[in-house]
Amino acid sequence: MRGRILLTGWFTFRDGEATAGDVLALDRVRAVLDRERLPYDVVWSPGFRADALHLDDVRTEDYTHLVFVCGPLHGPQVEDLHRRFAHCARIAVGTSVIDPGSRAVTGFHQVLARDAPGAEPSLDLAARAPAPPARPVAGVILTHGQHEYGGQRRHAEVAEAVTGWLSGRDCARLELETRLDSHDWRLCATAAQFEAVLARLDLVVTDRLHGLVLALRAGTPALAIDPVAGGAKVTAQARACGWPALLPADRLDGDGLGRWWQWCLGEGRERAGHITAGFRAADGADVLPDALRVAAAG
Repeated sequence: MRGRILLTGWFTFRDGEATAGDVLALDRVRAVLDRERLPYDVVWSPGFRADALHLDDVRTEDYTHLVFVCGPLHGPQVEDLHRRFAHCARIAVGTSVIDPGSRAVTGFHQVLARDAPGAEPSLDLAARAPAPPARPVAGVILTHGQHEYGGQRRHAEVAEAVTGWLSGRDCARLELETRLDSHDWRLCATAAQFEAVLARLDLVVTDRLHGLVLALRAGTPALAIDPVAGGAKVTAQARACGWPALLPADRLDGDGLGRWWQWCLGEGRERAGHITAGFRAADGADVLPDALRVAAAG
């Protein structure tokens, strides 16, 4: 194969989409081309990667080959690639063939399908993509309520700052809700189910009291933000737990978030483990308020 190769897929089209499987399949193809030292470019949807090469920017004459990676071969968008790159040798790899007679399929000079009518399926390209370095998994527990704090509420500002900052972190983000619901499959039905999720995270980012306490109970570091001006129950609970990774709403910035993020992913895990052990070692009667013990005895 000579000349320059253009790598395309459903992640290329303006109204297409980039899935994790598509991108990993692309990584597999790129790894092969890199190994063979074959030059190529990747075309991305402007809605997914605004600063990358887009289809409207491509000079078709710069390429001798077009490769379509992953996904189903069907529809006018794929057919348009055949017209636009008619001079190129066109190859589809790791794709699904639904209708072998469609123009989207027959326009390729070669189709290396993962599945097609009457053919033995092959392993999807994503399965053998290069393994990336591990990324941290962050549970995000934010509240937009707590109107009882009135003019001290900074919840909207905190949520905007935290989520905007998180969108720029190279991590997996998992939005969580402490509310339990036995009818909504998206929510945990029991506290034990919720704790099972927390225990599997690398850290929790939260502006909720129970986001902090339950994360530490599960042994998971929490980057806590108090969303009430001047500090309120989140600050108080961090102090009660002996947990230092806390930022006040009026001093919330990227530097502070980044500093505590790194601390949580490092020595913070050991600190959280010590706090968890302390929670479990304490006799429940020792922390029961005197007034309640007296009431129970009477």
